[in-house]
Amino acid sequence: MSRLIRYEPLVSPIDNLFNEFFRAGYPTPQREEVAPIRFDVRETPEGYTVAAELPGVKKEDIQVEIEGNEVTLSAETKRETTAREDDKWLRSERHFGKVARRFALPQEVDETKAVARFDNGVLELTLPKKAAVTGRKLSIQ
Repeated sequence: MSRLIRYEPLVSPIDNLFNEFFRAGYPTPQREEVAPIRFDVRETPEGYTVAAELPGVKKEDIQVEIEGNEVTLSAETKRETTAREDDKWLRSERHFGKVARRFALPQEVDETKAVARFDNGVLELTLPKKAAVTGRKLSIQ
């Protein structure tokens, strides 16, 4: 049995076109896609600076974990609404729930000196590089 899957780039756009045409006037269910955490990483001689976009997230709902050279960002957005029970949603595109992103850096991070700041929906991490461990020579007896 072949494990190859045929790539048909026009199937999805055409399906969407027909679905929208036949459902005119009715709200269409949207696929649940989790928005990824988007971030930039900059390296300096001293360490790394990470700027991650987390719009709509509260500071207390963000977690940062550092293990060696791997960094894990996780956050949770909660739906806070004043909708009544008899309200009907016509469209809901905002994501509510948990998101996480893990990435590796070229060199280990000194987690004891790492700093995290959150302002205006942007998490900024300052991650100093761990001092390189120098090997020691053993004398042979």
